[in-house]
Amino acid sequence: MPVGWKYALMLAIAVPPFLVWRWWATAAAIGVAILSLVTSGIGLRRSLAVGWYLWVILALLASYQLFSTHFVDAFISPGNVLAAVLASRLLTLTTSTPDLMDALSTGLRPLRLLRLNPDTVTVAIALMLRSIPYLAGALQDARDAARARGRDRNPVRLLIPAVVNAVAYAQRTGEALHARGLPD
Repeated sequence: MPVGWKYALMLAIAVPPFLVWRWWATAAAIGVAILSLVTSGIGLRRSLAVGWYLWVILALLASYQLFSTHFVDAFISPGNVLAAVLASRLLTLTTSTPDLMDALSTGLRPLRLLRLNPDTVTVAIALMLRSIPYLAGALQDARDAARARGRDRNPVRLLIPAVVNAVAYAQRTGEALHARGLPD
């Protein structure tokens, strides 16, 4: 399937449940997202492997909704987020990053009317996508180092090295962009 159609499918799965805000729309979006992932050759297990932290956040969101609003909202709110994440996985797991960025740059061309360069926006998004795994790895490295010293119980001891590493990474990335003549 062409990349533009994949973007359209992602939006068709992710956006309507937020607009309709009914349990059946949420259930349908999750079902369509899972079915699309499985039929595209991605197994069910890999489709749902979104990370334990997301499952924790969804559980906390559902708990909050359950106790503060209504039982149905406890399904709809986290379910809509899950549907959007699964729809985005459909796009990212079936398309290479360069193809995604090229299609995004093409799709953002109307931003030129607002005097925004779509290529600059695309580079910013590509940098974000590249940085997330690096930063997650930096946090894991800090956790491993603290655990090796027997000091893994204090979260501050994990965050300080990770933040220092993140700032250094950002500076190196900025220097590399500047060396290539890209704007600040």
